[in-house]
Order: sequence, then structure tokens, then C-alpha cells
Amino acid sequence: MAAELRWDDAEELGIALADKFPEQDPLEVRFTDLHRYVTELPTFVDDPKLSNEGKLEAIQMAWHEEYMDRTR
Repeated sequence: MAAELRWDDAEELGIALADKFPEQDPLEVRFTDLHRYVTELPTFVDDPKLSNEGKLEAIQMAWHEEYMDRTR
């Protein structure tokens, strides 16, 4: 995992979120909450204003993949 995470690090962010919220189904998370979860990660260093729907969706899908891998 990267030491410092940015919006474009969807895969690494998905893993970090799966670590922090192992029981949470990512598809049930609203983008407003996802944005907050990402910006509250201790290794996240990017500007919170630089997110957009596409970046949040990529993070959510990466998190979902990790969630599915861990719950199968």
C-alpha cells in the first residue's frame, strides 16, 4: 500500500477502506459518506475538493471487489 494516498489511488483506497470497515457493504455507502471515509483515512493526503463522481465510483468499486474477496 502506498504511504500517501490520493484520489487516483482507487485500488489502494479500496483496500484501506476494507481494512477500516470490514463488515460494511460498499454498495450501501452514499458518495457523501464515502468522500468523508476517504478523507478521514490517516494516509490520505490529497485535496478533498479534487474528488468527483468518477473517482468516488472507482474507489467504491475497488472497495467492493476487496469486500467480495474477503467475504466469499
